[in-house]
Amino acid sequence: MQLYEIITIIICMGALFAYINQRFIKWPPTIGIMVLSIAFSGLLAVGGRLLPQQSAGLIAAIRAIDFHSLLLNCMLSFLLFAGAIHIDAQSLKRERWPIIILSTVGIFISTFLVGTILYWLFVAFHLEVGYIYCLLFAALISPTDPIAVLAILKQAGLPKSLELKIAGESLFNDGVAVVVFLTILEVAKTGLDRLSVTDISLLFLQEAGGGLLFGFALGYAGYWALRSIDKYEVEVMISLAIVMGGYMLANALHTSGPLAMVVAGIVIGNKARESGVSDLSKDYLDKFWELTDEILNALLFMLMGLEMLVVTIDKTILIISIITVGIVLLARWVSVALPVMFMRYRLKFEKNAVAILTWGGLRGGLSIALALSLPDDMHRDQFVSITYVVVVFSIIVQGLTIGKLYKRLMHK
Repeated sequence: MQLYEIITIIICMGALFAYINQRFIKWPPTIGIMVLSIAFSGLLAVGGRLLPQQSAGLIAAIRAIDFHSLLLNCMLSFLLFAGAIHIDAQSLKRERWPIIILSTVGIFISTFLVGTILYWLFVAFHLEVGYIYCLLFAALISPTDPIAVLAILKQAGLPKSLELKIAGESLFNDGVAVVVFLTILEVAKTGLDRLSVTDISLLFLQEAGGGLLFGFALGYAGYWALRSIDKYEVEVMISLAIVMGGYMLANALHTSGPLAMVVAGIVIGNKARESGVSDLSKDYLDKFWELTDEILNALLFMLMGLEMLVVTIDKTILIISIITVGIVLLARWVSVALPVMFMRYRLKFEKNAVAILTWGGLRGGLSIALALSLPDDMHRDQFVSITYVVVVFSIIVQGLTIGKLYKRLMHK
């Protein structure tokens, strides 16, 4: 099947699922589309056994989609930039310490806890999985996914300050987690005995620090280009070039593309609103990236649902996956509660902030994409299965109940 035909199928299915959800189910779009995609995957799996010839082509087309490359090398840059461009820098500055600490210290705490507990869980089931590989899984499952979080928070009805903490943390810990994942992956490939602490620190600094600096440079270069002209068609095209070219250049420089996109989006979104860009151009830029965000979100969550066709889970891994859901939630609670406990001495937090931040820490497509990128000899199949169960629970159960949980806690 040709690339154009695959893209056509994806777009048509995404539109169909979005229509059914909006017309009948009326759940948050991302959740409704994902649930419908999972149901469709189940029907395809059954149909593949009952009517193998009729469904074989469609199943083959879906399995041919490289979810890892599609998300990390294509969709992620657009989604992060689209989310960041609407973030108010002044509000973000007021919440900077909770966001910085939760997206760094919180990630390290969660990675250590999940990796350690999961290692002993594998031991309890008599499965030999190295500790470094458990840490690798922990790094990919620990970040809250900005794509899932930003899409669902819009309808959750949380206070703006709390919503900004969750959204800001998810945008930045996405980039931090990718850097942590790549660092641990390098250690797993090379061997800890061949890498010094200095080597690991420099690798982390190059990815994270380089991504932040490159993002600032890219954002200000884009702002200068936007304010030097006044033609919205060209300005929208420039913003596209910043995302596509900037992400590709960041990868070539071995710096964090996700962090660069977040910073560039915040810089351009706020500087463009302050001065230099006409109201008409601002309106078109906002609408273009809002529409891009909505469309790509719909397609991403549909693809996540269809990934069920390539995930095979045996009984033992299913039990481990269900237990891991609890482990990930526990680690999330600890990684939020400890930093907040110390920050409360200097900063003000909303009532029940720890509970909301814990339950609002959704996992999403980024975790699945990173799991799919693992080499086969690093227990890829087992980790993909566990990741899928955790992500589906996170988006459907936590995503559907975060608003209700907040309202219940506020009325206590």
